[in-house]
Formats: sequence, structure tokens, C-alpha cells
Amino acid sequence: MPDAINRHLGHAGDAYPDAFYVRLGENRFVSTLHAQGAWQPGEQHLAPASGLVLAEVERRLPSDKLVSRVSCDVLGVIHSGEFTVDVEVVRPGRSIELVEASMRHGERTSIRARVWRLAATDTRQVQGIEWAPLPPPDAMRPLAFSSVWDGGYIESLEVRQDAEARPGRGRSWIRTRCPLVDGESDPPVAGFLKLVDTANGLVVREDPRSVFFPNVDLTVHFIREPEAGWVGFDTRVGFGPTGLGETSSVLSDIHGPVGTAAQSLTVRMDKR
Repeated sequence: MPDAINRHLGHAGDAYPDAFYVRLGENRFVSTLHAQGAWQPGEQHLAPASGLVLAEVERRLPSDKLVSRVSCDVLGVIHSGEFTVDVEVVRPGRSIELVEASMRHGERTSIRARVWRLAATDTRQVQGIEWAPLPPPDAMRPLAFSSVWDGGYIESLEVRQDAEARPGRGRSWIRTRCPLVDGESDPPVAGFLKLVDTANGLVVREDPRSVFFPNVDLTVHFIREPEAGWVGFDTRVGFGPTGLGETSSVLSDIHGPVGTAAQSLTVRMDKR
């Protein structure tokens, strides 16, 4: 990939907006330094990237159906710079549909997402959940997240965390001032999803400077449409004995639990 396009806006000290991306065309974008990943400076963080992919589904294929599941597979480094987002309906239907969206850098695809959308029905008589609500954000202490992680995305966040949090287990809230696209309002679910992939970094089991544990996917299930703003996490992280790991979270908005997220981890003692 040409080096000239493998750069965030702001990478060379140039001006960039308070947003994760700038739209260049109908399906073309460029990342800003706010989207910079935590593992490598020349990549995007999956959190805003997954939010943008869903936002393009919501924008290009508006529907009164509700997002039930979003699954993102990371097929390689999510390079900074210019890219396109492609959207197509895989399984159309009046009550159930499956949409696929991809982030593409030239001929190489970095993210492939599949989104199930289901027709809304009135199930208030039988609603019920087994997840405990989180304490509100103002009941938790501020967390200096950039002391653990690097990158422009991390710097864009306000983080609060329960005083009882420990390596591998904890409750947290995060929010950001940055919309997905400069000059555009975030679609409802995408505005929530753009923060969810942060879960893998909130209650790390090991210091990321000595142990490598990026996630290769993100799968989110919703039981109702979330409200964007503060995103809450009740998170557990587990590492197995053979290089496999998982980060799992119950997700909340300010009104209570909204669903779950899971991330499959590749755990390596040698970061090379």
C-alpha cells in the first residue's frame, strides 16, 4: 500500500477535526488521529472502525427493523488513511434480514461485518433480564486510561471505573466527544457500538507492554436499542494455557443493560 495513504489525518502535524473520520465521497473516508489504534500507530482502532461500518449500514439501508447482532471479523491490520466501506444485503426479508459490510483498503479487506436486523414487536409483557445494573458513571472514579494504552483513540475517551476493579474483572463507563464522521450525526446504534471494542483494554490481565493480546473479532448482541453516550461494561477477561483468550462484557447504557459483547483474543508472550 502506498505510504502516502497509510496515514491518519493529523499524523504529520496537520490540522484534523474532532471526529474519527472525514467523508471523502459516498463510500470513501479517511481516518483522523482520533481513530489511531493502541497496538500500532499506523492502524485504526476497531472500536470506531466497527462503529463506522455499522453507521454506513444504517445510513445506506435505513430500516424500522432493530439491530440484533453485529459481528466483525478482523482480516488484517486496519490501516490508517483512506479506505472505502461496501454494504450489501445478504438475506432480505420483511421481518428478518442479514446485511454484510466491509472496510476495504484498495483491494485488501480489513473488516468484514455481518448485521442481523429483526422486526420490532411488543414483548413488554414478557420482558426480563438477569444482568445486574451498573452503578452510574458519577459513582465511579476517573481512570487515566492513557497510562495503560497509547494512541489517539484512547486519548479521545473519558473513562470511569469501579474502585473494586482488578486485572481480569471490573466495571467501567466510557464516553467520547468525537462523532464518527466530521459534520454528521451518529446513527443510534452505531453511536453506541463505536466504543464497545474498548472492552479488551479496560481490565487487562497483563501489562500490554509485555504480553500481546489483541482481539481478532467482536460480536455484540442486543436485547434492545441502546442509547448512545456513556457506554457501560461489566467485563471479564480470561487467558487459556495455549494462546487463546476471551474478553466478555455485559453492556449498558444509562438506562440499564442492553446486551453482551465477546472478543476472541490471540495471546502471545513474544510480541514480535
